[in-house]
Amino acid sequence: MSKGEVMTGPESGTVAAAVTGKGLRGGALGLLSSVVVGLASMAPAYSLAATLGLIVASGGAQLCGVKAPAVVLISFIPMYLIATAYQELNRAIPDCGTTFTWASRAFGPIVGWLGGWGIIAAEVIVMANLAEISAAYSFRFAADLGWLSFADGTNNGVWPTVVGVLWIATMTYICYRGIQVSARLLHALLAFQIVVLVVFSVVALVKTYTLDAQGVSLHPSLSWFWPGGLDFGTTIAPAALMAIFMYWGWDTAVACNEESDDPSRTPGRAAIISALLLLATYTLVTVSAIAFAGVGTQGIGLSNPHNSKDTFAAIGPALFGDGIFGRIALLLLTTSIMTSALASAQTTILKTARTTLSMGVFKALPASFAKTHHRYLTPTTSTVAVGVVSVVFYVLFTLISENLLAALIGSVGLMIAFYYGLTGFACAWYYRNTLTSSVRNLVMRGVIPLLGGVTLLIVLIYGLNQYARPEWLTDDNGNNITILGVGAVAAVGIGALLLGSILMVIWWAIAPDFFPGRTMTDGTAADSGADVA
Repeated sequence: MSKGEVMTGPESGTVAAAVTGKGLRGGALGLLSSVVVGLASMAPAYSLAATLGLIVASGGAQLCGVKAPAVVLISFIPMYLIATAYQELNRAIPDCGTTFTWASRAFGPIVGWLGGWGIIAAEVIVMANLAEISAAYSFRFAADLGWLSFADGTNNGVWPTVVGVLWIATMTYICYRGIQVSARLLHALLAFQIVVLVVFSVVALVKTYTLDAQGVSLHPSLSWFWPGGLDFGTTIAPAALMAIFMYWGWDTAVACNEESDDPSRTPGRAAIISALLLLATYTLVTVSAIAFAGVGTQGIGLSNPHNSKDTFAAIGPALFGDGIFGRIALLLLTTSIMTSALASAQTTILKTARTTLSMGVFKALPASFAKTHHRYLTPTTSTVAVGVVSVVFYVLFTLISENLLAALIGSVGLMIAFYYGLTGFACAWYYRNTLTSSVRNLVMRGVIPLLGGVTLLIVLIYGLNQYARPEWLTDDNGNNITILGVGAVAAVGIGALLLGSILMVIWWAIAPDFFPGRTMTDGTAADSGADVA
């Protein structure tokens, strides 16, 4: 063990009150900070920029059109159901391993290990996408500032990858330095995002009603919030798959449970609150964007295929104009998307490091993953490992083919459906013996989580079926993006799960203690003791 680290484990002794059993900083996050962590992890500005256009029109001539707000609402339902499962499980087992720990206790070590792997795989895969976005918007930020020679000279070849790697390294270092440092930065990044999104929405709605932007504006209608007329198989389901990615991330608030002021209550409340706040934000921005730009296939219309990759970049110039204030507004909009991706990258590292920390404590991973820093009270090996693996994965995919990066978001959706759904089932099964003790228990610990699990299982099966089609994802030249003849999105998702199964078998052969249940028993507390140096 290196100087400055502590080793934690189920068999360790007691620690100081300020330090949790795993060596983390207890009491560091109140309800507000926990909500901020959950919201920032969902990257509101970036998620809207990347997916809103695809929900309005993709997978066909026009997907949801003006009904996009309805799909945003529908997609929230399974997220709320699973957030309830997280809240209920966290009350009984406030462990930073979340799905890993809960599924292990409900279904046994094998299922629990795969649940933990689902979290790790989703986070590492999305880090490649976040790094790419952070780099791209860094160059766009430079261009908006007028540094055209710098932006033009570096936004090609190896430099975007270099910038992406530097951003991953920076966020990894911040996470290493402590949860309080991370939380303070997230407060600033999230506040900036929300202010910019609200200003965007207000300006869009005002101009919709006063100027009728270029003759394409539409006045919002209550019918936009009702999915009537949309086909489930060809419209609602594909759009919901993309919208689920928009809502993913609130569980980071729960992954930081052992560092909150009330581990059994605050994280669960924060998850619900952050998800509801995000729903309000997404609904406001979706309605205002459709109202201002319309859903046409020309110009700034959201059904224009050239606008699908970045809705804000398409609408921004028409919305704010080319005057000095317009240029400042566009700069702020670009900055909000860049900081959104960076904040999400930071919280991604936070969550994954705590998952692997818990797995290390219970010997589901090498013991080094259980190390924490004696002063910063953060995971050491786990944090660094997440950063290094994310860099390797990002660089590898970039070198193989940048087209494969486009397959990552869809494959992340599959991982999300897998481990979120597993959590729903774990909640219902864990509480199975107490469901009939009250109506509240039956509904909150049984019906709602089970319904969420079933819904996401359907989403997972449907997604695999659709994403496996060779023509599902194409490059700019119209060529199918496939791996071994299978659609790249499904191939990456299936490959990630298969890789996890192989790694589990290898670790079982090397260090079998976790799998027979020797390290996680009914008597093992969620915050097992730590041996602090």
